[in-house]
Amino acid sequence: MSRRDEAERRIDVLRRLIRHHDRLYYVLAAPEISDFEYDQLFTELLNLEREHPDLVTETSPTQRVGEEPIDGLEQVEHVVPMLSLDNSYSKAELRTWYERMCRELGFEPDWLASELKIDGVSISLVYEDGRLARAVTRGDGFVGDDVTTNARTIRGLPLVVEGAPPVLEVRGEVYLSHRVFAELNRVRAEAGDPEFANPRNAAAGSIRLLDPREAARRRLAVWCYQLARADGWPNDSHLDGLERLQALGFPVSPGHARCRDIDEVERFIDRWEERRANLDFATDGIVVKLDRVHEREAVGATARAVRWAIAYKFPPEGKTTSVREIVVQVGRTGVLTPVAVLDPVVVAGSTVARATLHNFDEVARLDVRVGDTVWVTKGGEVIPKVMGVVSSKRPPNTQPVTAPDRCPACETPVIPEVGEVALRCPNPSCPAVVASRLRHFVSRGAMDIEGLGERSLDQLARAELISDSASLWALDAERLAELPGWGAVSAANLVRQLDLARGRSLHRLLFALGIPLVGEGAARTLARRYGSIERLSAASADELEALDGIGPVMAGSIRAWFEEDGNQGLLKRLRGQGIDPRETDAGEAETRPLEGITVVLTGVLSRPRSEVKARLEELGAKVTGSVSRKTSYLVAGGDAGGKLETARRIGVEVLDEGALERLVEELAGRGLWQT
Repeated sequence: MSRRDEAERRIDVLRRLIRHHDRLYYVLAAPEISDFEYDQLFTELLNLEREHPDLVTETSPTQRVGEEPIDGLEQVEHVVPMLSLDNSYSKAELRTWYERMCRELGFEPDWLASELKIDGVSISLVYEDGRLARAVTRGDGFVGDDVTTNARTIRGLPLVVEGAPPVLEVRGEVYLSHRVFAELNRVRAEAGDPEFANPRNAAAGSIRLLDPREAARRRLAVWCYQLARADGWPNDSHLDGLERLQALGFPVSPGHARCRDIDEVERFIDRWEERRANLDFATDGIVVKLDRVHEREAVGATARAVRWAIAYKFPPEGKTTSVREIVVQVGRTGVLTPVAVLDPVVVAGSTVARATLHNFDEVARLDVRVGDTVWVTKGGEVIPKVMGVVSSKRPPNTQPVTAPDRCPACETPVIPEVGEVALRCPNPSCPAVVASRLRHFVSRGAMDIEGLGERSLDQLARAELISDSASLWALDAERLAELPGWGAVSAANLVRQLDLARGRSLHRLLFALGIPLVGEGAARTLARRYGSIERLSAASADELEALDGIGPVMAGSIRAWFEEDGNQGLLKRLRGQGIDPRETDAGEAETRPLEGITVVLTGVLSRPRSEVKARLEELGAKVTGSVSRKTSYLVAGGDAGGKLETARRIGVEVLDEGALERLVEELAGRGLWQT
């Protein structure tokens, strides 16, 4: 046997082994080998394919890392339309649907299929001769986006199906687990990027990314909920179809059952309403379907939705209130964010009068309108958000909200944000963008300039007194005093605050500049390493990437920012105003006694978490947002919640503030707040 033949045989064995272990890990959550052993198999396959590139196939496990970026998403027509579901918001409405089914059939259905309603993005997966040929989003139900290259990156999805019919179409819901979603938002927050609204929004943007490599990094998952087509196979039972999919190796939602009647369906709903909080993925209800295909055909469908199925939506938590207005805010990167202005309501101990709607994809999903009664809750007990609309209380003649085609602040045509479900104003001189950038620049974590709130910055920008951050130091006290709402005292106080801000540290300035992907942690790393803007601006992408916590994407973003003429001009103007901080010990060996320690903060602490985080990072610790087995300590204050439970469950040591102080004294030889 030739060396190539031996390699081909070994490659085949490795691919089968890796597919087997992928299914155990991603679908069944029952791994048989360690991550190290899995990585050895994967590396061996990767090396053999590099030696024999002619043996690489598109269904090889090595291809899940993602291909090169694509130019755009093609539109594909569904062979079997992906119709919508009608919703019910009470068990009474659910029973009304069931009674209608009984009337139209002339008898009670044989069986009802009940299953969890996954809060994700619907997708059609077509296999030809056992190989994944096409993956298409739902779109409008008749035509969707071809996202095959991104679907291939989903680890739990089989690329090859042994024993499949010639043509197999599977419907599923692409989602992000709570764990992955939390990690993605932690990284985005640290980089200064807007956080995703919810796992569904994140999944919707991720599956449509034009760069499959980035989609692979998002770690999408899928639950399959329907066998839509299977040439040559009998197809009379929905639940039998799910069992066939499970036998073929597809990840099928764990929450499905065959129910004899509507009473049994209600018991199923009650069980899952209690249990769903423990799931690692988002669910917003239960889907109830006629199980028998011939019964489905008898009741049919409307032009928009099937009649043989209905979604029972779990009641949202929070309070109800009315939407007075929906306004559009323009952020520092130009992204347009719709915001609901509400009748004030007390939620979780504070009054809520505004709630973000995140983007116009979310507005359309909720179908929220001015005048609607909505459910409002607080995400993470902090950020107010609209969870749903009470459709039964909708006033007559309300109008759907449409996405603007022009920026509300400068009338520039807006453009879609690449790879995200967002719209952006591309005008860098837009007064709303300028004001928003300046709000970030003067904020507490950045240059910390008191006296410049949102209204003041908007006023100064519209009066054309400020155009960028350097122009702040050109403000004249006399001219300021003449503005409505100011006066001599306020103007003098602001000028004094600006003068004090000249002494801010380098890492604060770096964060304040709003370099894409550079959050507070990365700004500290860069400041410690380079010590000045001048030295940092000369660093190559390779040098930057070598730093702990600075990956290739962030390194490229930093280089791109410094290479823009406009940014170099801004830095020159800042230096002209005396804003050019230095860190004298940059690049030199320094004492970082908490190096190698990973800390998570939770609960109410004696100081703001941002201050504790910053101090721990100065001492060398890595402070993350989620608890894992890599966490060294969880520091828990009052009212600690889920993170404390997780830490205890997986054996992470828990410290109160006193224990943290003792740990720092032991390792650093001084208290946490001593310098």
